[in-house]
Amino acid sequence: GEAIPIYAEIENCSSRLIVPKAAIFQTQTYLASGKTKTFRQMVANVRGNHIASGSTDTWNGKTLKIPPVSPSILDCCIIRVEYSLAVYIHIPGAKKLMIEMPLVIGTIPCIGFSSRNSSITSQFSMDMSWLALTMPEHPEAPPNYADVVSEEEFSRHVPAYPPPLDCEEQLCCPVFAYIQEFRFQPPPLYSEV
Repeated sequence: GEAIPIYAEIENCSSRLIVPKAAIFQTQTYLASGKTKTFRQMVANVRGNHIASGSTDTWNGKTLKIPPVSPSILDCCIIRVEYSLAVYIHIPGAKKLMIEMPLVIGTIPCIGFSSRNSSITSQFSMDMSWLALTMPEHPEAPPNYADVVSEEEFSRHVPAYPPPLDCEEQLCCPVFAYIQEFRFQPPPLYSEV
């Protein structure tokens, strides 16, 4: 998976020991018959060092690895899968201080997106030697239609339909029956079109 570098400066102005944390939350929302059911779970987290009262800690690209999860689903009327990145401070005996930002997770990795995370992506480099494989110069021609579908098979699958009656209106004849007779025939040549 990809990794999110987190840049933050945390200053402890309280009288207590604090712990900075970051997490990715997944929110699944199901919608049916006018009812909604929502499930929220933490899918990844990272924890910083304890910060004493009056001290400061800096995260210069602290890595939060994205686990293999389903992509964000934002445009479906029956299910939504949303993600958020939360950076928060755990203060014992007090309410959490939290900043939460929406996060979209896709299916295609974003390698080398910016110079900020280039050092991180180089740690997760993969073997790309398979890209050096060359394609054959001239691909093999497809088989002839007569070699694939025998005359016997053609006659077995194509029923003999009577010719259409003289219809004064085009819509009175059942068109679906006549489409079947072209089922096992080869496509026309360009010279015939």
